[in-house]
Amino acid sequence: MANKFKKLKGSKFIKMLPERQERFQSAKAELPAFSDNATALAKALHPKKQFLKIADVKVLSEDAKTFTLVPDEEMGTKSLAYFGAGKYLTIFETINNMPITRAYSISSSPKDSLEGKYTLTIKLVEGGLMSRYIFDTWQVGTKVVASAPAGNFEYQPLRDAETVICLAGGSGITPFVSMANAIADGDEDFNMVLLYGSRSYDNILFREELDALQSKCDKIKVVHVLSDEDKDIEGTEKGFITAELIKKYAPADKEYSIFLCGPQQMYAFVDKELEKLNLPKKFIRHEMFGEFHNPASQADYPANVPEKVKITVTIQSETQTIEGSSADTVLQILEKNGIAAPARCRSGECGFCHSHLLSGKVYVPKHLEFRRLADFKFDCFHPCCSFPLTDLEINVPLAK
Repeated sequence: MANKFKKLKGSKFIKMLPERQERFQSAKAELPAFSDNATALAKALHPKKQFLKIADVKVLSEDAKTFTLVPDEEMGTKSLAYFGAGKYLTIFETINNMPITRAYSISSSPKDSLEGKYTLTIKLVEGGLMSRYIFDTWQVGTKVVASAPAGNFEYQPLRDAETVICLAGGSGITPFVSMANAIADGDEDFNMVLLYGSRSYDNILFREELDALQSKCDKIKVVHVLSDEDKDIEGTEKGFITAELIKKYAPADKEYSIFLCGPQQMYAFVDKELEKLNLPKKFIRHEMFGEFHNPASQADYPANVPEKVKITVTIQSETQTIEGSSADTVLQILEKNGIAAPARCRSGECGFCHSHLLSGKVYVPKHLEFRRLADFKFDCFHPCCSFPLTDLEINVPLAK
């Protein structure tokens, strides 16, 4: 092959230049319109934004509601992007002149998107800005702007075992409801053992739907783990999700995966229990952690961090200096100052807010550190999970 290249003469290629230059000059100065199937499919699966409206609101409890969203054809969304069970939608809102994003797992079956609907089950968070706003303002007819389905919390046959022990707490049940429906519909093929932690039997979200899915499909087993329940109820366990409880329901002679989704307190407790199982890391999957608060609670958080910091932020050609609390993430400081920055997962995982740290220092909790070696080499960071330790100078991409 090397000898063939040596025989090629550059003079033959030089003779082609006039013809190519003529073709270049005569071509139209516009991008060609592609209509191939691959491009059409990519646009359908990964729209930049989806314009939706609320078609139904179902009250599950005092602090939990299920919202059904359908395409807002008046705004240009004719159909919904399909998704794999376990994905989330990022919701875009402006609250008190602050651009805010939050990610919520889709609780409906993937096949429902083909029929024109998503469902989001949202739990009211004490002091939560977005959840309070949603509970107060979302009603039938409300227009909503969302991302395409995103996330990595989905079953992957090449990586995950045939049996998945799904550990859920509170509203962390939502991606597992979607997975269970997908298994029952034949869109997913794995054995699900769901250990769902709730305070009491009456507080279990989706109890009737989960019971129906378990009766319908022998690949689904549901166990409710009740921390505050005194009664002995069939199909339930008392206490918390521990290593011993996982072993009780895991296959004794086969590999199994662990999928975990719930509040931050649950992660802190269950992760210590999972260490006792000595499972390969590839078999332990976490849903995104969610927005983190109170960095000073972490053992490795530095001392003597100033309460207030200044951030000089450049977005394209515009530069401004803002001020904020060091207890907030860089993204929260930007939003509180009315600056729209790109954000999706708010957990450091998706990389959508990937920005350049020009000067200063930030703190990133260990469990939210998803940067690559190149990010450290070229001073890149994720504003959504980085807390300022000093005044900063940053370069942030334009929110689209």
